[in-house]
Amino acid sequence: MMHRILRTTLLAWLAGLFAVPVLAADYRLGERLSQGAKAGEKSTPVLRELRWEELVPADWNPKDLLKGLDMSMLNDADPRATEALNKLREVWNNAPANPALNGTRVRIPGFIVPIEFKGKQISEFLLVPYFGACIHSPPPPSNQIIHVFPARPLPASFKTMDAVWVNGLLELGQSKTEMGNAAYRIKAEQTQPYKRPGAS
Repeated sequence: MMHRILRTTLLAWLAGLFAVPVLAADYRLGERLSQGAKAGEKSTPVLRELRWEELVPADWNPKDLLKGLDMSMLNDADPRATEALNKLREVWNNAPANPALNGTRVRIPGFIVPIEFKGKQISEFLLVPYFGACIHSPPPPSNQIIHVFPARPLPASFKTMDAVWVNGLLELGQSKTEMGNAAYRIKAEQTQPYKRPGAS
């Protein structure tokens, strides 16, 4: 059973990191949310529309951990299975952030994983790149999880795994939660239901 658990966990984690996120095809990098100021108007800071892949440093490749590991040859009693799983979990939980993004005002789509409530309203949540992450599958690497602090608790209409756009200031900062570890934080100025660009 151990080799099946190991294989399933590794595949789920790798799929989460290297598969194209569900929402990725629906948005374009660099789309301007503000077209700049006209004469006599105050300029509005431009939000950078962020792709999840950009959160991963270019030189980080967790696939290297799997070199030389033939999961089909591991049985229940093989200590290499447990060792590999524990090692990968440790790397996943401490996956490095991209320092170039620190202090950037961003707009990014993702799915809500609530972690704190104020009454029935969500006061803090994790933003994840694909449906089911942290709920129906193992958490993604920490550099694929953002801890979101909304300016105000979200209305009760927002639910677990709702797809949303989050706008705000992205910062590096480790958060350890029961649902997963996050390498980033956003002070969210706005959280909106997700709509494809151009949709009415």
